[in-house]
Amino acid sequence: MKCFRELLLIGRLAQATSYIQPMVLRQEIVLLRNRLFTTKPLDQEAKRSFHCSACISSLRPIPSPEQKEKKGDTSSSSLVTYEDLFEKASHLSRSKATFAQVLDVFCKRDIRRRGHVEFIYAALKKMPEFGVERDIAVYNKLLDVFPKEVFVARNFIQRMFNHYPRQQECAIEVLEQMESNGILPNKDTKFLLLQIFGDRSHPIRKYQRLMYWFPRFKHVNPYPQPAHLPQDPLDLARLSLQRISADPNARSTVYQMASSEEFSEQDEDRKLPYIIGIQSSNQQDLLAQHNPERPVVVEGPFPLWLKATRVFYYVLRADPLPPEEQREKVLDPERSLYYPIVLDLQLERDLGDDDDFDINEVDEGPVYAMCMAGSGDQATLARWISGLQETNPVLGHTSVIFRLESGTREMQAAAEPLEQHTDYMELRRQTMTQ
Repeated sequence: MKCFRELLLIGRLAQATSYIQPMVLRQEIVLLRNRLFTTKPLDQEAKRSFHCSACISSLRPIPSPEQKEKKGDTSSSSLVTYEDLFEKASHLSRSKATFAQVLDVFCKRDIRRRGHVEFIYAALKKMPEFGVERDIAVYNKLLDVFPKEVFVARNFIQRMFNHYPRQQECAIEVLEQMESNGILPNKDTKFLLLQIFGDRSHPIRKYQRLMYWFPRFKHVNPYPQPAHLPQDPLDLARLSLQRISADPNARSTVYQMASSEEFSEQDEDRKLPYIIGIQSSNQQDLLAQHNPERPVVVEGPFPLWLKATRVFYYVLRADPLPPEEQREKVLDPERSLYYPIVLDLQLERDLGDDDDFDINEVDEGPVYAMCMAGSGDQATLARWISGLQETNPVLGHTSVIFRLESGTREMQAAAEPLEQHTDYMELRRQTMTQ
C-alpha cells in the first residue's frame, strides 16, 4: 500500500508541471525515487558505483588503497635496471660474447627501443669490466641500439634547434669514449650515424673531427707504446726502463729472477722478487770517474705510467758537486768534422732585443743507473748494487746511502699484516735510520 501511495503522488506531481518550477519538480522526483528504492542496507548502498556522464566515464577510476598496494608490489618486482642486466651477465663470464648478448636481448625485447639512452649510458660504464673498451665492433653494435630514421632532422629549423638533443648527446658520448681509448671510427660507424641522425648533425660533425685529427696524430709520438702491454712483470719492467733511458745503446740486465725459497725456521715459501736494471756506456764512464770518497744514493720509488698501468723505478745517483770543485770540461771542437761541438757565432741583434732570460737552473747530480724490482725494500736493492759491482768496480770502494720512500711496500702491507711480513725487521731498521 505504501508503494502504491508513492506512485500516485509521483503521478500527481507530474500532472502539475505547469504550476511548479521545473528545478523544484526534479528535486522532488529524485527524493521520492530515493525513498522508493531504499530497500538495501546502508553499507551495501555505500559500495554502489556512481553513474557519470559519457565524458566523465572516459577517465580512469581512482583505485582503492588495497589496489594501490597490489600494484606497487607488482611494479617493484618487475622493475629491473639496465645495470642489473650486465651484473647478471657478468656472473656467467665477462667477455665480448656476453656483452654482445646483453645488447641483443635489449634490442629484441622492444621494437621501439624504449629507454635506449639509459641503456647505452649503462653499457658505456660496464665496457671496461668486460674488456671491450677498445673494440670498434662493440661500439658499432652499441650505436645500432638507437632507433633508425627517427631522429633525422627534416628541415633547417630542426637542425638549428638541435633536433632530439638528448639522443645526440648520448651518441657524442659514445664517440668521445672511442676518442679517449684511441679507437678510430670506420665506415660502419659513419653509416650508422647517417642512418640514425642524418647528415649535418652533431654526431656526424664529431665523427668528421675524429677522422681529420686521428690520422695526423697517429705517428706524432716519438716513443710509441705497443697496443697491448706485456703481462709478464719482467717484460713490462724491461720495456719501462728502455723508455726511461731513451738510449738505444743502453743495456738491460736481469740480476735476479722471481723464484721461491724454503726456510727451515718458518717452513714457509718466500717469493724472491725480480731485479732488472739498465745502464748505458756513458753512465758507466761517469761512474768510473766518480770519487769514492763521496757516497752514492739510491732513491725511489718514482712512478711511471704506461697507459693505464703504473710501475715504479729506482735510480742510483750522486749529489751535485759543490761550486768550488766543479770544473768545466773543455771539448775538442775538432772531435767531429761534420757536427762541431763549439760554435762561437756573433749574430747581429737589434738594440731592443733582451738577451737576459729568467731561468731557474736546478743543479742535479748525475744518474748512474736505474732499476725496477718486485719489492722496494733495502735488501732487494742491495742485491742490485752488488750486481752492479761486476761491471762497475768503483762501487766496491764507495759507500751507498738508501733514501727510500713508501711506495710499493704500502700495497704489500695492505695485502697482509705487517707482523707477518718476512722483511718486518728490515723495515723497522730502515725507518729508524731514516
